[in-house]
Amino acid sequence: HNGGTHTSFEDIALMREIPGATVITATDSTMLKYLIREIKDIYGIHYITTIRKNAYKIYDENEKFEIGKGKVLKDGKDFTIISNGIMVAEALKAAEELEKQGISAAVIDMFTVKPIDKDLIIEYAKKTGKIITAENHNVTGGLGSAVADVLVENYPVPMRKVGVEDRFGQVGTQDFLQKEYGLTAEKIIEKASELALGGKL
Repeated sequence: HNGGTHTSFEDIALMREIPGATVITATDSTMLKYLIREIKDIYGIHYITTIRKNAYKIYDENEKFEIGKGKVLKDGKDFTIISNGIMVAEALKAAEELEKQGISAAVIDMFTVKPIDKDLIIEYAKKTGKIITAENHNVTGGLGSAVADVLVENYPVPMRKVGVEDRFGQVGTQDFLQKEYGLTAEKIIEKASELALGGKL
């Protein structure tokens, strides 16, 4: 398919439903290698969505990861962007752009969707008061839904989801697919604007 890849946007939702399953979206090759070593001797179901071969590099080779714990990549006080997979790079780009407008956005890599890091979500909901999730998956059933579940039961705050809006996947290059489905830093900034007072930053 001319270097294209078919994308599924339902897998995380389906795997979250399996009792006791661990569900992970790998951010880059460093994380993928580390987590495969971590889970190889652990009994149970471990589902890892892998990144594409040209994935943006987020972590250096010495980084360590704990399953079930998110990683704070950037601190902030006005918004929290909770992302995973290819959307971590987009979240960092969005935070950089927001910074230029005087908006302070925290960025969290929530690579484990199940079990999710409830404590970190609640901590940043209290700290920033606004949450945006960003994922390469349908907005229902994935990271956004998992974060919403935590917020509703523990500390409800205004929230928006960036992801695929109830559509099937298709074949294409990563750039094409990200633009086609709105999986971009621009879309994250748009959602931040919706959450801001008066709808404008």
